[in-house]
Amino acid sequence: MFQKEEKYNIEEMVKFVYSIYKATGGEYPLLEWVDEKPSINDFQKFKEIYEPFLEKRMREEFDELYIWRDKKIIATFALVYNFENKKIEWIPPSLINNKMALIEFLMVSPEHWGKGYGKEALQFALNRLREMGREAYVATSRNIKAYSFYKKFGFKDVCSFGQFTIMKYDWGTSDL
Repeated sequence: MFQKEEKYNIEEMVKFVYSIYKATGGEYPLLEWVDEKPSINDFQKFKEIYEPFLEKRMREEFDELYIWRDKKIIATFALVYNFENKKIEWIPPSLINNKMALIEFLMVSPEHWGKGYGKEALQFALNRLREMGREAYVATSRNIKAYSFYKKFGFKDVCSFGQFTIMKYDWGTSDL
């Protein structure tokens, strides 16, 4: 089950994300700030690019990080809801208020795909945000599978912002 993480092993996290990068053929994570994405077989280059980005996000952006482990990481997600003194470049400032929260970093290890772990992660995140009285948003791309995943579970498009689609959870229309 998911455990809230206060301390994390950055090397473990980068290897986890790299496994997803490799399994998606470099589709995810987007690495949108990089001119040339690394080969899916070049862990060192991926690590050089992604580790500082992830470390910064974990230190400065994520308010809560949850990890489901069974020896290795099965799934993760993060919540971002305290926007004071944060500049999150993929979210329009006009959407940010004291009710908004982002579900970020929702990922499942490739060997656990299709087994309900993503849905479980989303349910857990939504339950946590409901407890907090927050509105749930995600930032994704229409070009990746995550977009249809969020649609399937009750998220609706709010706007486009740069290359991202911002979606909001509709509490009244989902079976989660």
